[in-house]
Amino acid sequence: MAKRTMSAWALAFLLLAGAWAQAPPTHEHSFAGAEHWAGILDDPARDSWQRPHEVIQALALAPDAVVADIGAGTGYFTVRIAHMTPGGRVYAVDIEPDMIQHLAVRARLEKLQNVTPLLGEPNDPMLPDPVDLALLVDTYHHIGDREAYFRRLKGHLKPAGEVAIIDFNADSPIGPPRAERLTATNVKKEMAQAGYSLAAEHTFLPNQYFLVFRP
Repeated sequence: MAKRTMSAWALAFLLLAGAWAQAPPTHEHSFAGAEHWAGILDDPARDSWQRPHEVIQALALAPDAVVADIGAGTGYFTVRIAHMTPGGRVYAVDIEPDMIQHLAVRARLEKLQNVTPLLGEPNDPMLPDPVDLALLVDTYHHIGDREAYFRRLKGHLKPAGEVAIIDFNADSPIGPPRAERLTATNVKKEMAQAGYSLAAEHTFLPNQYFLVFRP
């Protein structure tokens, strides 16, 4: 049964990859139709390789942490972080209005008063307050002018704030088309050019790299 579930997930993700292939390889993606994407992005089968609780534990967030989930989509990480930071705030940022509407409904239904959906811009997350952490899961490769974006993001971080980037390895069996993927080495070089240093690198995810940076 587990094998069949993973196969179904892989097929769904290939469909998602097809949508990525049709969109520009920048943050200006178009994921309209949140209910459709919820069936893919929030599929429980994803948990086996995304390991969300291990990811959040590795981030070592304080209960009152302020987090920006940039490229939040339907809220896969947003809701989990919200439960683990009950005294904090999670800004669920996406540039797709339909996703923001979906996030607002989901936060209300799940009674997550510490979740604030935010409509960002392709070149700015438009955060209203400084955050302890900016988390980008499978989003980095969509951003256009990454150096300018992450230089701007510094102004949205608290003095000890961090940026965590999780994205697909070049040889991952799922994810966007290989031509659109960036290696961990590429990400480290680009973030250094934007004025960040590598603070941590976690290797427990089977399909993705997991890098944490500080200005």
